[in-house]
Amino acid sequence: MASAVHELTPAEASAHPSAESIVVRFAGDSGDGMQLTGGQFTLSTALAGNDLATFPDFPAEIRAPQGTLFGVSAFQINFGSTAIETAGDVPDVLVAMNPAALKTNVEALKPGGLIIADEGEFGERNLAKAKYAANPLHDGSLAKWQLLAFNISQLTLDAVKPFGLGNKEALRCKNMWTLGLALWMFDRDRQPIIDWLKAKFAKAPVLAEANIAALNAGHAYGETAELAGPMKQHHVAAAPAEPGLYRTVTGAESISLGLVAGVQLAGVKMFFGGYPITPASAILHHLSRLKEFGITTFQAEDEIAAIASAIGASYAGQLGVTSSSGPGIALKGEAMGLAIMTELPLVIVNSQRGGPSTGLPTKTEQSDLYQAVYGRNGDAPMPVIAARSPADAFDCAIEAVRIAVQYMTPVMLLTDGYIANAAEPWLVPNMDDYAPFPVKYLETVPEGGFLPYARDEKRARPWVKPGTPGLLHRIGGIEKQLGTGNIDYGAANHQAMTEMRRDKVLGIDVPDQEVAMGEANGKLAIVGWGSTFGPIHQAVRRARGRGLDVSHIHIRHIWPMPGNLGALLKGYEKIIVPEMNTGQLKTVLRDQFLVDAKPLNKISGQPFMIAEIEAAIEEALA
Repeated sequence: MASAVHELTPAEASAHPSAESIVVRFAGDSGDGMQLTGGQFTLSTALAGNDLATFPDFPAEIRAPQGTLFGVSAFQINFGSTAIETAGDVPDVLVAMNPAALKTNVEALKPGGLIIADEGEFGERNLAKAKYAANPLHDGSLAKWQLLAFNISQLTLDAVKPFGLGNKEALRCKNMWTLGLALWMFDRDRQPIIDWLKAKFAKAPVLAEANIAALNAGHAYGETAELAGPMKQHHVAAAPAEPGLYRTVTGAESISLGLVAGVQLAGVKMFFGGYPITPASAILHHLSRLKEFGITTFQAEDEIAAIASAIGASYAGQLGVTSSSGPGIALKGEAMGLAIMTELPLVIVNSQRGGPSTGLPTKTEQSDLYQAVYGRNGDAPMPVIAARSPADAFDCAIEAVRIAVQYMTPVMLLTDGYIANAAEPWLVPNMDDYAPFPVKYLETVPEGGFLPYARDEKRARPWVKPGTPGLLHRIGGIEKQLGTGNIDYGAANHQAMTEMRRDKVLGIDVPDQEVAMGEANGKLAIVGWGSTFGPIHQAVRRARGRGLDVSHIHIRHIWPMPGNLGALLKGYEKIIVPEMNTGQLKTVLRDQFLVDAKPLNKISGQPFMIAEIEAAIEEALA
C-alpha cells in the first residue's frame, strides 16, 4: 500500500491547535451504567495527566421505567491541558444510548458538536417513550450537530457472543463497549480499566472477560472502522501540575478523609452516626471502610437517633459526627440545640440538595444557608463552614474538627450535591504541614473546685469524660447556671448564658478573608460561597483577560464571618453574589455589613455556567 508523508509546518500547526479542554457527556437509561462509564473514563483521564472536573447527574427514581425521559442518567466530564475548575458549560461530545437520553441532553450540546448514538435503541417503542413523532436520526432535526449513529447494541452482542451470556446480560456490557470507543477517541490506555474489571468480577471471571471483550471491541471499532467525517482521535496533552502524589476524589471521599485527618490531629477517636439520604449517604459508606483509624460508624434508625448517638459519643469523650441533607438537617434541629446548650463538640455535614421538603433529591442547590446560620429554636449560634470544591472539602473538614474541639461547640460543614458527587484531582498533602491541635480533657479537680461551665481563654467549657473521679456534673437541655451547669431558670442567668454562647461563637479564630482573584478594591466584586467557586473563578479570569475591573472573593467561613470582610467589601463600587438559591448569602452580607450586594440566582438543580456569570459581569460594568 502506497502512503504519502507530509511534514506539518509550524504555520499549519498553529492554524489548527489542539483543544485545551474537551467536554464529554455520557447519557443513557438509569440501568445503562453511565455513572460507571463516566467514573472509569475519569480514572483513565486522571492517569493521562489531564486536569478534570466531573458532574454526575442522575434521576431521583431508584429505577425509573426503562427508556423514559425522567429515567435518564448522565455523566459529564471536562478535561484538558490547562486548569479545569468546572465540569464545562456545554458538551463537545454527547454519547446518547437511547432516544430519551438524546432528547433530554441534545439541546445542551454546542452547535457543531458530535452526537454518538446507539441506533439499535431507536426503535418505535423507545421513540414513543421519548415522545418523538419521527426518528431524529433520520428526519434532519439534528442537522446543526455532527451525527454518528451505529448499532452499539448489536456490536456489543457480537463482541460477547463467545461467552454464552443471555441477551439481557450481554447488553449490560454495552457501557464497556462505549467506554472502549471513548478511550480510543481520546487516546487513553485500556489497561487500568481491564485491571479494574478483573478485580470487580474476580468471582465471576466470565463476566470479567465479556466486559473486557466489549471494551476491546469498542476500541477496535474506532481504530479500524475508517469512519468518515466526525470520528477522529483527539490527544489532549497533560496539564502542568505541582509535583507530588495525586488521586481523584469526590467531595464525599474528601470529607471522609478530612474528618479522619482532623481527629488524628486532635488526638481523639471519632463516632459517626448517620441515616441514609441522598446525597449524604456516601460519607457513611466511605467512613465505614476506615475503622483502622479508630472510626466507629453507626447507621441509625432515623435522623434524630443519628445525631443523638453522635452527641452521646461526644459526651463520652469521642468526637461525634453526623451528616445529612436539608430534610434530615431539619429533623436534627432540636438535637443541635441540645449540643449547643450542653456545649459539646459535634460536626454536622449538610450535603445540600434541591428543596423544600423532598424537593429534588438528586439535584444540587445552596438553599440551606439560612437553615445553617439561623435554623434552630432560640438563640442557638453555630459556626458554619462551606467547602468550595471536592478537594477543598478535605481542609474544610479538618477546620470543622478544629473549631468543634477547641471551642466545645457543634459546627456545620456545608457542601452540596455537586461537590458530594463530582470528582477532581487532589494533590495528597503532607500531613506534617498541618499543625496538631491536641484535645485536653479535664482529668483532675481544679484548685477551688470543679465548675463544669467554667471558661478558658476561648470561652470553651472543659471536656470531661463520664466517670472521671471528682468531676461528676449535670448534662441536659434545660438552661444552665453560669459556671456550675446546674438548672437555672433565672432571667439574668438566661441573658448571661445566651450572650456567653453567642460571644463564644463570634470570638472563634477565623482567618482574614483573601481575594481569590483580582484587587482588594475596584469597580466590581463577585462574592461567592460553596460550589460556585469554579464558574465564578473562570468567569472573572476571562473578564479580567478582557481588561474588566472585577475581582473574585470566595467565603469559606460563613459564620462567624472573617473580621476584615466588611471593610474589604466596602472597597468595591458594586457587589454581585451568585448563588444557587434566592439570595441567602446576599441577605446575610447586607445585614452584617450594610453593603448593597446584588443577587444573581439560579434554582434549577444545575450548577452555574461560566457564561451566565460572565454576562452578569458585562452587564454590571456596561
